[in-house]
Amino acid sequence: MLCDLDNVVRFYDTAPLAALERAAGLPEGATTDIAYAPEVDLPLLLGRITPDAWVAAIAAGLAERVGADRAHALGRALADAPFRADEEVVALLRRARTHVPLVIVTNATLRLDADLALLGLSDLADAVVSSAVERVAKPDPAIYRIAAARAGVPPSRCLFVDDRQENVDAATALGMTGVLYREPDDLRRALGPCAREERRAATAPGATGATVAGGGDGTVAGAPDGAAGGAARFAGRGR
Repeated sequence: MLCDLDNVVRFYDTAPLAALERAAGLPEGATTDIAYAPEVDLPLLLGRITPDAWVAAIAAGLAERVGADRAHALGRALADAPFRADEEVVALLRRARTHVPLVIVTNATLRLDADLALLGLSDLADAVVSSAVERVAKPDPAIYRIAAARAGVPPSRCLFVDDRQENVDAATALGMTGVLYREPDDLRRALGPCAREERRAATAPGATGATVAGGGDGTVAGAPDGAAGGAARFAGRGR
């Protein structure tokens, strides 16, 4: 099983960034429009620049509109946005891993290992395939082949889960079974009978998720939330 990270397992809280944008007189999303433009984002995802250099590139794109200091603050707020794991999805993936190899396949930064440690998910998968390490990003077919090899099976025997249609399409073009993720039930249906036990566990009292700061300092940025209720407050930042 090959699974994306952002917008499937991990979700970001963009409310602090949105508040800064409003204070600066910018429409919500102005920062991400610049940050996720391919010429700004792709060097980060391919490991060619650091997150700090990415922040500088975002600030350069905003400086004429809001001034250098405020532009840098907006870029930093995006880079350091708090994030959480959906514990219902984590439970489903841990259950799946008792049956098949699990590989996380993600367009990520060089900070990925630290982020997984903050979430307590360093042991979630048998392998992690990161675009920043492999120097190739989804939907390039090469990263899917790398992930299948790490799972030890041909692409035709892989189930691939992602929140972006173009990434799912690239997987199915290689013969994988693709699942476009929108909610935990999408994953549950794909896993079939092996997910049923985890559904009971995830809905039991005490099944929670916690928010952590995105800046890599290990601090808790919010109180625990129920998996479903907490996820509603978090906006996606998937790639």
